[in-house]
Amino acid sequence: MIRDITIGQYLPGNSVLHRLDARMKAVLTFFFIIVIFLCKNFWSLGLMIAFTLLFTAISKVPLRMMLKSLKPIFVILIFTAVLNIFYTDGGRELFGFWKLSVTDKGLYTAGFMVIRIICLITGSSLLTYTTTPTLLTDAIERLLSPLKVFKIQVNTLAMMMTLALRFIPTLIEETDRIMNAQKARGADLESGGFIKRAKALIPILIPLFVSAFRRAYELAFAMECRCYRGGEGRTRMKQMKLKARDLGAAFLVAALFCGVFFLNYRFKALI
Repeated sequence: MIRDITIGQYLPGNSVLHRLDARMKAVLTFFFIIVIFLCKNFWSLGLMIAFTLLFTAISKVPLRMMLKSLKPIFVILIFTAVLNIFYTDGGRELFGFWKLSVTDKGLYTAGFMVIRIICLITGSSLLTYTTTPTLLTDAIERLLSPLKVFKIQVNTLAMMMTLALRFIPTLIEETDRIMNAQKARGADLESGGFIKRAKALIPILIPLFVSAFRRAYELAFAMECRCYRGGEGRTRMKQMKLKARDLGAAFLVAALFCGVFFLNYRFKALI
């Protein structure tokens, strides 16, 4: 399960989505997430699914990687579905037992919420899959630049956010390596009850924290040696410029926004 967490990873490529301006991708991802939560029925959600599949196909990210990004949230999907099935009021009762009942509206709502979460994770993953950490840092810094009026260190904030995202895969690999080392020494990490498993994690968490702090110190020292300061006067090798493909992507998201509003107005809301 540890190896299945792919958040923060970048997959090199030359697709249209890879070549989009990082600022535009960040903004469009934000609006894409908003549109997901605006869907009120299966018609608008179907349009969202179509656009999600379209962007996934354009990115040329392997289907195996997209499914791998969904695997860690499988338990969350099941938990969400069960809650909506048994605790949604209204609708025609299909069957019931004890104090619980299953209705057609509960089943519809459960499927709706699961699909919504899948679209949310897939759309968010495409941002990190198709954008390098350096470009993502520059994009966040540019987008947050108006906050400089309030004396906020935007460059430091952007660097912190990007480094945190960038080192998630590294920490995952380190966790997997420590777990394998503990298993090789005879540690039992999978059997027993909840309390026993929690105690078994202590030999993993301690070296993981030590490794994380050591890596952070080495990174800070390396940045200091390279005279990194950020802020005013910093130069960039790659300059960001909006092109026709960026405007085309913005037009697609705007069309999605309008389409969802129209379908929500045209058809009855489910939730």
